[in-house]
Amino acid sequence: MTSPMSGMAGWETLRSLRKADELAGKRLSRATTRRIIAFARPYRRDISVFLVTVVLGAAIGVATPYLAGDVINKINAGGPGAGGAIGRVAFLIAGLAVADALLSLVQRWYSARIGEGIILSLRTQVYDHVQRMPLQFFTRTQTGALVSRLNNDVQGAQRAFTSTLSGVVSNVIQLVLTAAVMVTLSWQVTLLSLVMLPVFILPARRVGKRLAAITREAYQLDAQMNATMTERFGVAGALLVKLFGRPETEAERFADRAGRVRDIGIQTAMYSRVFFVSMLLVASLAQALTYGLGGWFAVSGQITAGTVVTLALLLTRLYGPLTALSNVRVDVMSALVSFERVFEVLDLAPAIAERPGAREIPEGAAKVEFRDVHFRYPSASEVSLASLEDVASLDRAVNDEVLKGVSFTVEPGQMVALVGPSGAGKSTTAMLVSRIYDATSGAVLVGDVDVRDATLQSLHDTIGVVTQDSHLFHETIAENLRYAKPDATDQELWTALRRAQVGELVESLPEGLDTVVGERGYRFSGGEKQRIAIARLLLKAPSIVILDEATAHLDSESEAAVQRALAEALAGRTALVIAHRLSTIRDADQILVVDDGRVVERGTHDELVVTAGLYAELYRTQFAVIDSPAPHPTSPAPALPTP
Repeated sequence: MTSPMSGMAGWETLRSLRKADELAGKRLSRATTRRIIAFARPYRRDISVFLVTVVLGAAIGVATPYLAGDVINKINAGGPGAGGAIGRVAFLIAGLAVADALLSLVQRWYSARIGEGIILSLRTQVYDHVQRMPLQFFTRTQTGALVSRLNNDVQGAQRAFTSTLSGVVSNVIQLVLTAAVMVTLSWQVTLLSLVMLPVFILPARRVGKRLAAITREAYQLDAQMNATMTERFGVAGALLVKLFGRPETEAERFADRAGRVRDIGIQTAMYSRVFFVSMLLVASLAQALTYGLGGWFAVSGQITAGTVVTLALLLTRLYGPLTALSNVRVDVMSALVSFERVFEVLDLAPAIAERPGAREIPEGAAKVEFRDVHFRYPSASEVSLASLEDVASLDRAVNDEVLKGVSFTVEPGQMVALVGPSGAGKSTTAMLVSRIYDATSGAVLVGDVDVRDATLQSLHDTIGVVTQDSHLFHETIAENLRYAKPDATDQELWTALRRAQVGELVESLPEGLDTVVGERGYRFSGGEKQRIAIARLLLKAPSIVILDEATAHLDSESEAAVQRALAEALAGRTALVIAHRLSTIRDADQILVVDDGRVVERGTHDELVVTAGLYAELYRTQFAVIDSPAPHPTSPAPALPTP
C-alpha cells in the first residue's frame, strides 16, 4: 500500500515526463537566475518559514513509521510495563499526527501567501508593461499568446517557489532521512527493496515520451478550437458565418478537432492509469520483497518484527521521493522557464517613454506644429517577439519612410484637414500628435512643447481623438463615458450625451446610463456608437481634437447626426481632421493634401479646386456625378461643378 505522498509524487512524475523532451538541452542564463532570486527577495522571510515547515513535515513522515515498528517490538516483548510503554508511543504518534496536520495548514498558508503574492506582482508588472507597448506590437501579436503569458507562464513562475521548491526540499529531506534510517535498520533489506526501482523508471520514461507527444497535439488542437470559438463567437465572425451560410461546415471542422481531442483524452487516461497501476504494482512487489527478506531475518533473529514493519512502511516513503527527484531538473526548469518567458515580455522596451524632467503642456494650449517630420514604422524585431507571433524569427528589414519632411501649423481654434489617397500617411500624421508613435526625425509640437519632452498625462489631457471605429468596452454607457473622466457626475454624463445628439436615445433605454453596450458596442448602430464616443470626448473637454475618418462608414442619416454632434465637439477647439469624404471638410480653414508621405498641396477648398491638382481630381471623383443631374444615355459627360 502506498502513501498519499507517493500518489502526489506519481502525479508530479507524470507531469514531468510529459515535459522532459520540451526542456531537453534547455539552460537558464546566470542573469535570469539572478533576476529570479532578486524577484523572490521580498518574500525571503516567508520562504524561510515555509521551508522550515516542509523540513519538519518530512521529519515527521519518517518518524511515524519508526514509532510504529517500536510499538510492534513492545508488543512482542510483553512484560508488566509493556501496556504503558505502548500507550506512550501511541500518544506520541497521535501528537505527531496533530503536529503534521498543523504544519500542513501553516505550510499551505505560507505557500498561498508566497504564490499569490508572486502572481500579483508578475501580473501587474506585465499588464502595466504591455499597455505601454506601441500600437504595432498589438497588430503583430497573437492576443491568445499574450494572455497566456499573463496566466499560464505567471502561474508556472509561481510554482517555482511553491510546489517545485517545496517538493524538491521535502523529497530530498525525506529521501535522506528515510534511506539513513532504513540502512541503519538493515542495509540488506534496503538494497533489495531498491532493485525494483529501475523496473518502474525505465518504462515510465517511454510512457512519458508518448504522453508528451499526444499532450502537445492536444494543446495545439485546444488552441485552434479556442481561436475558432473566439473568432466565430464574436459579433463580426458570427455575422460572417450566417451571411455565407456555413454553420454546418464550421460545425464539422470543430467536431473533427474536438473528436481528436476526445481520442487523445482516452489515450491519456489509459496511459496515466497504466503508469499509476505500474507504480503501485512495483511498490507492492518491493514491499513483498521487504516482508519476505525482513521476515526471514526476523525469524533467524537478526532483526526484530518491529524493524520489518518499520522498513515496509518506510519503503512507501522512499519510492515517492526517488521517482520525483529522478525528474527534478524537468520540474525546476519548467518552472524557471516560465520566469524566462515573463522576463522576455518585460525586457521588450516600450517605444514611447516619458523622459526624465518632462514638462507639462500649458493648460489650454491649442497649437499644433510639424517641423520637417520624417517617420518610418519600426521593424518587427523592434516591437515584437517571435514567440508571441508564432513565427520562427522576426523580420529585421527596415521599413520605408511613411512621412518624408512634413511641415505645417494648426493655429489655435483652426480646423485643418488632411486629405489624400489611401496609404498616403494621413492617419500616421495624426498618431504622431497624440504620440502613439514618435517621429523618426524632425519635431511635433503641441502648445510649443515637443511632445517627446511633455508629460504623457498632460499630452493625453490636451488631445482628444475620435476614430472611424470608436471602441466601446463591454460595460455600461456610464462606465464607457467615465473612462474619459472617472469622477464625472451623472448630470455631467447626461449633458455630454445631449450635446452629442444621443441623449434622447439613452433616455429611451430601460436601463438608461446602466445599459450594457455589448461587445465592441454592437448593441448600437455605427452612428449611435460614434455619438457616444463624441460624448466621451466632450466629457474629456480637450483643447485639441483629432477626427480620423469619424464618419467614414456611416449612412447619410447617421452622418448628418454625427456631423451635428461633431460641430458641438469642435466649437472653440483646434481640430485636425482626416477625411475621405471631402463634403465634411469644405469649410476647413486649411486643407493639406498628402501624397506619398508629403504635403503636395495646401489651401482652402475654393483655392484647391481651381488649381487642377490632386485635390481637384479627388473632388471630381467624389462630387462630379453627385452634384450634377443624372445624364441621359445620349448626353455628354457632365463637366466639373464649380465650387
